[in-house]
Amino acid sequence: MRTLRLMRLGAWHGAPPPHPHPLHAWLADRGSLTARIMSEVAQFNLLRITQRLQPPNQDERRELKVRMHEYAVVREVLLRDGNTPLVFAHSVVARADLRTAWRGLSRLGSRPLGAMLFQDPTVSRLPMEYKKLDARHPLYQRAAAIAPVIHKTLWARRSVFIKQGRALLVTEVFLGLPSAADSVIA
Repeated sequence: MRTLRLMRLGAWHGAPPPHPHPLHAWLADRGSLTARIMSEVAQFNLLRITQRLQPPNQDERRELKVRMHEYAVVREVLLRDGNTPLVFAHSVVARADLRTAWRGLSRLGSRPLGAMLFQDPTVSRLPMEYKKLDARHPLYQRAAAIAPVIHKTLWARRSVFIKQGRALLVTEVFLGLPSAADSVIA
């Protein structure tokens, strides 16, 4: 008898699109996405959109073990080449963890979160997950509200970073790329 693993409708997946897909290398790269973009574009900049208390999305609550009506701290930024948005990044941490393990998040301002995460030897990263977002997903809707979205679907990756046993969820939604892959983002 085989055991089947049932997937929730709309679930995130443990593998990026197959290798010939133009975004495969970008999605599968476990290093700092910010550092990679900085190495490929001439006019990298980070635009901080918001950092505020709000209820996390349903699938984020599960990852962070945040209760139904509990608020979390959400930070949203655009990674850009000049004025061209490349990635919409959405980070979520339980409110209480901002006072302990993740207190550095409140002092980032417009500096990249990746610099803090990848330089701290006490931070570990859980396996990445991937999803093709469409207009029904709240992160697609949010990205479309702050940046021009020309594709009906957008690839996203997310992972949980752990520090002192506390989780920070980072989701990166790909809007465009500084290479030929840009024309085939969906």
